[in-house]
Amino acid sequence: MKEIKTSNAPAAIGPYSQAIVVNDTLYTSGQIPVIPETGAIADGVEAQARQVFTNLKNLISDAGFDIANTVKTTVFIKNMGDFTAINEIYAEFFTKPYPARSCVEVARLPKDVLLEVEAIVAKG
Repeated sequence: MKEIKTSNAPAAIGPYSQAIVVNDTLYTSGQIPVIPETGAIADGVEAQARQVFTNLKNLISDAGFDIANTVKTTVFIKNMGDFTAINEIYAEFFTKPYPARSCVEVARLPKDVLLEVEAIVAKG
């Protein structure tokens, strides 16, 4: 296993890694909409979604992988009513063939953000 660390995505705030590479597969921890440079949380569901996917893309890229090779995502959202808005931004970052995906509504997320996303990415 190889640990991945980058300053272009939020740092781990507990006993976990931002991402781990095993063989030719990258497993990311959940990304939340923290702006890495400031530690601030993006405001509103669209801004939070865009920041989450930017953080995820940066983490994937800094690990030497390509977001186009994402095979699976798990999306945790605070309000299923935000699904359409999040889905539209999701489509800005992923293209066909889209990754397999699970999306679940949860009661609460770290720092009371509106969404968190994790991914599994294959080496091209």
